[in-house]
Amino acid sequence: MLLCMQYMWRKRTKRILLFTALPILLAFTLAAILIVADGLTDDIHAADVAIVPGNTVEKDGRPSARLRARLDQTVALYRQGLFPNVIVSGGVGSEGFDEAEVMKRYLIENGVPEGSIHVDSGGATTYLTARNAARMMRENGWQSAMVVSQYFHVPRMRLALKRSGITPVFSAHAQYFELRDIYSITREVIGYGAYLLRADY
Repeated sequence: MLLCMQYMWRKRTKRILLFTALPILLAFTLAAILIVADGLTDDIHAADVAIVPGNTVEKDGRPSARLRARLDQTVALYRQGLFPNVIVSGGVGSEGFDEAEVMKRYLIENGVPEGSIHVDSGGATTYLTARNAARMMRENGWQSAMVVSQYFHVPRMRLALKRSGITPVFSAHAQYFELRDIYSITREVIGYGAYLLRADY
């Protein structure tokens, strides 16, 4: 009798866990699909400034392939005349390099005039990049912005800018894909939800 009750209890517990976990998993998967679809759908229009968030810098001081893809896309759009200014934003990574300064140097080497590049060395997070970029835009009288980042990061960056008072915000994703994107997409689902709930913009 006791064994039968234990079996029934375990079976009931598994059923409850299944019916609890399944909706959460479905919601998470749907959110991931929406983030990917949104990030891959470029919204390219003329803007006052492009905002490029930082990323990993290699130990030799060169931008990582991921960061280089963001910068290459920025250069291509700049050459099309879509924006006259660029904000490069980042912090000092574990390699000891200021991401924003590395980004600035790369843009100059690829034909973007130094006077068009504005450095934010305090953008260690998406939130700080958005807040600092919004302040710089207000100081310069700029209204519209174009985010240039990885596709999975674009929606959260755009959300953070809008919450910081910037509108319109356009976007273009970097032409770079890797296996690590699976982890990044998972992180962005959680990150986007957290940014939706933030009250300190």
